[in-house]
Amino acid sequence: MRIKSSYLFVLVVVAAVALYFVVGSLVSGGKADATAKPAAKAAAVPSVQTVSTPEQAHPYAVKLRGRTEAARTVEVRSETSGVVSQAPAAEGTLVRKGAVLCRLAVDARQAALDQARAAWKSRQLQQQASAELARKGFRSPTQVLAGQAELDAAQASVRQAEIALEQVNIRAPFTGVFDHRAAEVGSYLSPGQACGTLIELDPLLVTGDVPETDAPRLSVGQAARAKLVSGQALTGRVRYVARDADPQTRTYRVEIAIPNPGVAARAGLSAEVAIDVGSGPAHLAPVSALVLDGAGRQGVRYVQADDKVAFAPVTVLEETPQGVWVSGLRGPVRLITVGQSFVAEGQRVRATQVR
Repeated sequence: MRIKSSYLFVLVVVAAVALYFVVGSLVSGGKADATAKPAAKAAAVPSVQTVSTPEQAHPYAVKLRGRTEAARTVEVRSETSGVVSQAPAAEGTLVRKGAVLCRLAVDARQAALDQARAAWKSRQLQQQASAELARKGFRSPTQVLAGQAELDAAQASVRQAEIALEQVNIRAPFTGVFDHRAAEVGSYLSPGQACGTLIELDPLLVTGDVPETDAPRLSVGQAARAKLVSGQALTGRVRYVARDADPQTRTYRVEIAIPNPGVAARAGLSAEVAIDVGSGPAHLAPVSALVLDGAGRQGVRYVQADDKVAFAPVTVLEETPQGVWVSGLRGPVRLITVGQSFVAEGQRVRATQVR
């Protein structure tokens, strides 16, 4: 069957129009891709805001959680036996060194002392007479020496009786707080039994444990600050740093002696302690600049001279209203303060300096 010439003409026109649109779309698409590539490339470089922070010398401090303790805790015990006749010291009161905490009944102790003194006086008179007879030639030197020995023994008996009488007074061995009474009036005490517990709170101790990484930086005499849970702020100095670590925690015990006149601060309170260990390079950074890297380390991201992002782990030294002092950086640094969570190490950025 032969196709008419009019139909053939229509087919040719339709094919030409279709070819025109196909070629045009290809050409325009190529031009669009060519113009889109620079735009996409420009959009791939993120923008961040930075702040410049110089390196400065800043005091370093080892910080730890501690607790207050009494410098000394002693159970004051009886040296002799007897019934408690008086208890002049009240629990919880401050007592001076030598104050009577418990007093035992004197019983026959005073009589024993009087007897010993009478025997001593008799020996003194006998020795005087013996010396006079020896001067006249009626006593030998050996007899005089024997009499002197008896006189010395009598004097020792007096001293022994005086000590036994004084032992009825159970006294405070140092100035402190009579924290707990163990014997009341009427109680019978044997030698070694406790009258009560005395604690020394001036100086007050603040104790804590430091990790093995910080222990080498501590030494006796370093200044320390303690803030108690009660709000009290105290200052003192390190008096002891352990040389042997706790086998379970691998930490070292530290003791800080703090003056506590009037025993205003109590034992057993939690405390935040900072021990000054010198000074070193540090940077003041906004709190918002702190981030965590993929390994979970705390640090900051900053822009290098080639406009690439870098990460540096840091240690927070001190928190202030102006920001946080951190160590771990060197020299002037452009810290990223806006956008630091959306960029990665080695990525090029456009940095805008913020004053």
